[in-house]
Amino acid sequence: MDTEELHLPLSRTANERLHALIPGGAHTYAKGDDQYPEDLAPVISHGNGAHVWDVDGNRYIEYGSGLRSVSLGHAHPRVNEAVRRQLDRGSNFVRPSIVEVEAAERFLATVPTAEMVKFAKNGSDATTAAVRLARAATGRPRVAICADHPFFSVDDWFIGTTAMSAGIPPATNELTVTFPYGDLAATEELLTRYKDEVACLILEPATQCEPPPGYLASLRELADRHGCVLVFDEMITGLRWSEAGAQGLYGVVPDLSTFGKALGNGFAVSALAGRRELMERGGLRHSGDRVFLLSTTHGAETHALAAAMAVLTTYTEEGITARLHTLGERLAAGLRAAAADAGVGDHVVVRGRASNLVFATLDENGLPSQEYRTLFLRRLLAGGVLAPSFVVSSALDDADIDHTVDVVAQACAVYRKALDAADPNPWLAGRPVKPVFRRIA
Repeated sequence: MDTEELHLPLSRTANERLHALIPGGAHTYAKGDDQYPEDLAPVISHGNGAHVWDVDGNRYIEYGSGLRSVSLGHAHPRVNEAVRRQLDRGSNFVRPSIVEVEAAERFLATVPTAEMVKFAKNGSDATTAAVRLARAATGRPRVAICADHPFFSVDDWFIGTTAMSAGIPPATNELTVTFPYGDLAATEELLTRYKDEVACLILEPATQCEPPPGYLASLRELADRHGCVLVFDEMITGLRWSEAGAQGLYGVVPDLSTFGKALGNGFAVSALAGRRELMERGGLRHSGDRVFLLSTTHGAETHALAAAMAVLTTYTEEGITARLHTLGERLAAGLRAAAADAGVGDHVVVRGRASNLVFATLDENGLPSQEYRTLFLRRLLAGGVLAPSFVVSSALDDADIDHTVDVVAQACAVYRKALDAADPNPWLAGRPVKPVFRRIA
């Protein structure tokens, strides 16, 4: 299908309705229509497995489903059945449900490096709770975040460090400092410069690249030596790296860790987990100052916790993490071969762990390009592939991957033409896609 053959009149109308009523036209900035080529931002009607349908009736193979949250595929029968059973029993009560302790037991059996867990509805609340707990435990004001990782929380301590810092007092921003991933010397210099001021180091344990040998263990030792709390943000690595997260795969135990995304297969559930000594400070069985850790009206909705239990069971019983890696390896090999065959192997670059593939679009000088990303996305959409990333779900099959590789091959042929012309603009048909974090709309 040629790019010009894809028309989305109902999606364009729906996008206008969204912008009229919802700031940004979406409830998550990464889902905004500015992230897609002009007039080619599908509005979704429904999904099943690895496929979604837009309101215009077009079907797409979908990657990065639900911003990486739907790792088993949409409407997964085992998860949905667990949710349906719980809905008939009520979703929220004035006292804890027995489901809360059952979900905690299931989580801690799957992630045995943690001793206690508290559930919430989104990742931001969990990471902010970890930061608050670290500050309370250490009596220190500063938070050290990994500068190479794109997102930790919607709250001021992190958003103040981004290009979208409007509305956040400079005094708040000054309490957040940064360290580079993989550079122990620079991190130690930071901790020495702010001696006895840094409450915690917070980072994703792994992203597009594997941790340098010994890095996480050395960071663990560094945090201990400087008396700060080590926090792993496992929103993405949780379940996708191993059932027990990156900490289970690499054998390095953080003081606190946060999980979400894949934990609910699209249902709203996140978790803060960690050492009992720290976690108890947010409880009732300690003698120190109480920490307002997590207290959310909907944090323990029974159907979301039932979804999490079903997800954890499915992962462990069906070997889902291994399947994600097998699918991702097949996909990555096909994509890289297609790019190389078209002569753009140095420009359309697939990166990351097999279970969490992303891609870079580089211009004729080898620099990241929003224009070339736009060209690439237009061709993917025209071929029925919705792929802001190439993050797989276990619902994909070989036919889906083969079709994706075929569409990418066609996209790479056009990409080559644009590189030869040193000008992608004739293939954009509108403004380029935009980065999420930017100061001006």
